[in-house]
Amino acid sequence: MAIMSLKSRLHRFWKRLLTAKPADEVKSFKHDQAKEAAYDSRVRGVRTIALDQIVGSVGRYRDFDNRFRLKQKTPSERLMRIKTALREGRALPPVKLYQIKDEYYVLDGNHRIAAAKELGHDEILADIVEFVPSETNLQNLLYRERADFADRVQLPREITLTEIGQYELLVDQIQEHQAYLNAVEQTDIAFQTAAHDWYTSIYRPLCDIIRRGRLIDQFPDRTIADLYLYISQHQWRFGRRRQYGIGIDELIPKDMEAFRNKMAEMKEVGYPEMQRGITAFILMNVQAKRETKLVEKLFDLEEVREIHSVHGDVDLLIKVKLTRDLLSSDAEMISQFVHEKVRQLTGVVSTKTLIPGFSKSKD
Repeated sequence: MAIMSLKSRLHRFWKRLLTAKPADEVKSFKHDQAKEAAYDSRVRGVRTIALDQIVGSVGRYRDFDNRFRLKQKTPSERLMRIKTALREGRALPPVKLYQIKDEYYVLDGNHRIAAAKELGHDEILADIVEFVPSETNLQNLLYRERADFADRVQLPREITLTEIGQYELLVDQIQEHQAYLNAVEQTDIAFQTAAHDWYTSIYRPLCDIIRRGRLIDQFPDRTIADLYLYISQHQWRFGRRRQYGIGIDELIPKDMEAFRNKMAEMKEVGYPEMQRGITAFILMNVQAKRETKLVEKLFDLEEVREIHSVHGDVDLLIKVKLTRDLLSSDAEMISQFVHEKVRQLTGVVSTKTLIPGFSKSKD
C-alpha cells in the first residue's frame, strides 16, 4: 500500500512538472481553457483593452516571454515594421483576442501586442470572443452573473459585486428608474438608455460620496459597488437610516429619484468639499517633425501647466491640473482630457498617464 501510494505521488509530481508552464513564457490559452472548463463562447465585439490584461497566446505562447518579448535574440522584421507603424501613428487593424474571466489571450496579433507593450502603450483595440468557465464554484458564479449583467445593461464600466444574486437588485433599481423616466418624459425609454442615465446620475454620484467619505476603508473585503447596494437598499427600499459618516446621511435622501435630482442641482458653493483639483503627468511619444508645433498647441490648453522636452523613452513630459466634478471619478476626468484634447492632436504617437499617489513640493 505504501509503495503504491509513493508511486502515485511520484506520477502526479512528474505530470505537474511536465505540464507546467515555464516561468518565462506567456500563458497558454488551451491550458487555461481546460483548467477553467471554459468552452461555451460568446462574441464580445470590438473594444479597447488594457495591455496588462493580455497575459497569454492561443498558439504562440512558447515564442514570447512573460513580458511578451520575442525570445529570439534578434528582433524579427515584422516586429520592427509594426513598431515603426505605431511610432508614426498609423492605424492598425484590431488584434483578435480570446477572453477567460478578466484575462486575454492572443489569437491574432502577437507581434502587435509585443510592439505596443515594448513602446509603453497602455491599451489596444481588440476584437474579442469570450469563453465562459463552466465549473460551478463561487468565483465562477459571480463572474457569470457579472457578465450577464454587463451584457444586459451595456454600461461604460463594469460593476463588481461580491455576493451571489445581488445584480438582480441593481436591475430592479434600473427598471424602477426606467418607469420614472417614462412618466416624466411621457414616452417609452429603452432599458439600456435608462441604465446609462441611472449609472451617470445615481450610481456614480452615490459611489463617489461613499469614496469621499472613505467608508470603503472599513470594509477591505468589499467593493464600492457592494457598499452602494447596501446603502441604497437601506435608504431607498427599506427606508432605514444609518450613520455612515460625516455628512453622508444629509447627502442621501430617502428616495432614489430625489437623490438624482439633488445631485443634478448640486453646486460647488453648496458642497465645496466635493470639488477638488487633480494633478496628473502625461508621458508622450511624438513625431519629431511635429514636436515644436505640438508643444505650442499643448501649452495653449488651459489645463496644461508645464511642458518638458526630455531624453529617453519618451519625448515630452506634461503636467496638467484638472477640476474634478461630483459626477466623475479622477480616472474618468483624466481619461476624457487625454482622449479628447491630447490624443486628437496631429503628431501624437502614444501617451501614458501617471497619477501621483502622494506629493511633496517646495513650490
